[in-house]
Amino acid sequence: MTSLKDVLSLDDFEIAAQRHLPPPVFAYVHGGVEDNLSRADNRAAFAEYRFVPRVLVDVSRRTAETRLFDRTYAAPFGIAPIGMSALYAYRGDIVLARAAREANIPMALSGSSLIRMEDVYAEAPDTWFQAYLPGTWEQIAALIERVQRTGFQTLVVTVDCAVGANRENNVRAGFSAPLKPSVRLAWDGITHPRWLFGSFLKTLARHGMPHFENNFATRGAPILSANVLRDFSDRANIDWSHLRRIRALWKGRLIVKGLLAREDAVIARDLGMDGVIVSNHGGRQLDGTVAPLRVLPEIVEACRDIPVMMDSGIRRGTDVMKALALGASFVFLGRPFGYAASVGGDAGVQHAISILKTEILRDLAMLGVNSVSGLGPQHLRRVGTD
Repeated sequence: MTSLKDVLSLDDFEIAAQRHLPPPVFAYVHGGVEDNLSRADNRAAFAEYRFVPRVLVDVSRRTAETRLFDRTYAAPFGIAPIGMSALYAYRGDIVLARAAREANIPMALSGSSLIRMEDVYAEAPDTWFQAYLPGTWEQIAALIERVQRTGFQTLVVTVDCAVGANRENNVRAGFSAPLKPSVRLAWDGITHPRWLFGSFLKTLARHGMPHFENNFATRGAPILSANVLRDFSDRANIDWSHLRRIRALWKGRLIVKGLLAREDAVIARDLGMDGVIVSNHGGRQLDGTVAPLRVLPEIVEACRDIPVMMDSGIRRGTDVMKALALGASFVFLGRPFGYAASVGGDAGVQHAISILKTEILRDLAMLGVNSVSGLGPQHLRRVGTD
């Protein structure tokens, strides 16, 4: 990529990021799990729907503005939590949060981030915080209290990570967390000098060795170490009772992310969650899980009294519109914004946001709709499923 003007779609950022990033780092962002069945189906699900446009509609006053909870956002999409973004983009978490703030869209800071939550919050106080629950209640309570003390108003609890996923692609590419120093890793860095000097060495020089800062109430492992192991807390014991206790402890807005079963969404609603995010973690956990778009309508039908949001597989404005037409209140994207941050920093993420918002506004006009709230199942037909 020579200039952002050459980036015409979100997929263009992925192509540029593959050239820019060392193979192990790109594999971490890009990969799914095992045979990538879920990751592939996330995209395939969108292709099964086609639009039914209306014509001769005055669409001169169309808008992408969307109401979610108590706020009107400039677009119906936000930035999903992206783990370790400061590894592949210089100050990645802050870059993403700052761009979201300037564009007036939400962004959720990942619990697996490498910049202290307090530093990100200082740059963008409207940022949401996404937590992976540690294995004991004492650790959970300490983390929640830290998030609350920092000032975050919205907490997103991701619940589809009972155990670590089988990410064979990471192993094959030489990625681990922490990264293990090796001749192969050094060569991968040397042969990608823009990343090496513009992200990794720049971070070391200005901020020291990055650590996992937000998985627990205390600092975690460094991102590069020959012998230190990251604490992948076993969450196999976590159940709905933990969510009930978190609801009692957390005073702000509480969202559960990673639901695919209608029954689980109903339980979450009945426990007092303020919203749910239908997600299969971008195809990065259990391979072969259903694409969120396929179960979205039934979850929306069961939980009409709370916002039902969605992520996984969205790459185009038309994808956003299909999800909204099937009942989603809002959608989130992760990888494309991570790629944009890696190759373009603040300007890259702003450009990615602009691309997606512009697509939505153009597509609304061609569909004959003035606002995203006007989208509905009457605008879609399902094809190719016989």
